[in-house]
Amino acid sequence: MVYGYIRVSTAHQNLENQQLEIERFAAQNGIHIDKWIEEKISGTKKPELRKLGKILMNQCKEGDLVVSTEISRFGRSLIMIMNILQYFLERNIKVWTIKDNYRLGNDIQSKVLAFAFGLSAEIERQLISERTKQGLVRAKAEGKKVGRRPGQKSTYYKLSRFDDYIKEEFLKGRSKSSLAAELGVAPATLRRHIKRICCEL
Repeated sequence: MVYGYIRVSTAHQNLENQQLEIERFAAQNGIHIDKWIEEKISGTKKPELRKLGKILMNQCKEGDLVVSTEISRFGRSLIMIMNILQYFLERNIKVWTIKDNYRLGNDIQSKVLAFAFGLSAEIERQLISERTKQGLVRAKAEGKKVGRRPGQKSTYYKLSRFDDYIKEEFLKGRSKSSLAAELGVAPATLRRHIKRICCEL
């Protein structure tokens, strides 16, 4: 089975250009797109909240091929893209992209890449955890209270692991709604957490 995956970020954008590009690519390479997965949703949304996860990743089987115009169609963050590609490669599902010319499949090079993707994602998670621990140590040294506040919801624990990441993204000009979507929380929850860590809104 050959899948064509196309995505735009908003309902106002057009999917047609991506579809035409994939159709031309398929014709040039002698393949036929059996099924199209189309969605109009931000790439910051988790795969399980998108057709990418709900349909494509669930339906693909060993030997299938996923064709997209570029690797960024799968997500907006490096970790998200690496995890998605690792998922496909571990299941021997090929991924081809047109603009960046990726050909990931059931070969030794792709298996090495799958390992690298998984290792990179794990290292990034460890770095985030280490930065959080260092932040707590600094906070304690400065006499700040750390830990759960009375009546505080469990979401605090979920976001506290990403304090440094949240600050870094805001310094880059990342919108609160976009970051909240990536972290899987409501924008209001993120805003409250930002106030807790004394980060500028």
